[in-house]
Amino acid sequence: MDNRLLNAPNAPTRTALVTGAGSGIGRAVALALAGAGWAVALAGRRPDPLAGTAALAGEQARVITVPADVTRPEDVDALFSSVRECFGRLDLLFNNAGTFGPGSVPVEDLAYEDWRGVVDVNLTGAFLCAQAAYRQMKEQDPQGGRIINNGSISAHTPRPHSVAYTATKHAITGLTKSLSLDGRPHRIACGQIDIGNAATDMTERMRTGTLQANGELAVEPVMAADDVARTVLHMADLPLEANVQFATVMATAMPYVGRG
Repeated sequence: MDNRLLNAPNAPTRTALVTGAGSGIGRAVALALAGAGWAVALAGRRPDPLAGTAALAGEQARVITVPADVTRPEDVDALFSSVRECFGRLDLLFNNAGTFGPGSVPVEDLAYEDWRGVVDVNLTGAFLCAQAAYRQMKEQDPQGGRIINNGSISAHTPRPHSVAYTATKHAITGLTKSLSLDGRPHRIACGQIDIGNAATDMTERMRTGTLQANGELAVEPVMAADDVARTVLHMADLPLEANVQFATVMATAMPYVGRG
């Protein structure tokens, strides 16, 4: 664990945990938060990408890196213990870790292990982190905090041959609604950002052609991951008396409205 925060004077009061912080949307959001003065815990399975995000944040940023697999309850417990030890409290969880799975696979050919792998990361991992954040936010003083779940355009409209990813992203919407309702008495706000075609490794295929509902391959527009990060930062900066329940940020011309 990187202990840069422990040696930094005047640690900020706003603290965040970003899962999947080693690349893509997670990295962009973590850098935006750090740049805005948040203390940020960077979580992910692989230490080297987390260290890369910390390096990009710069020497003045207050960050820690905590390798963790969100599908393992013991890893999640250790992750949140590290956050509590270093920060004392948690103001924001960006529940971002996720996987698309093996790629474009027809439902009849999807292996059980591949289905389970997507469910474990996208849904169970999100639940375990949200549960740990909820417990900490409920118990800390002052009470409360915010959880932002990374949904997807696929939480609303599927792509062909994406049954596992689509099912888990629809489930994230239910998780968001339940957390938002149950968090009311404890000043815990929960919202969801649904992202379409941000330029990351996961969406690289959009640049060369991806399967459409009519069976054709088409190149799709993408947007910068920093555009997503700015949206998350806006959601995070609101007082707990206000909440962006659902937000959609997408490449303007992507085939979503009227998809198929």
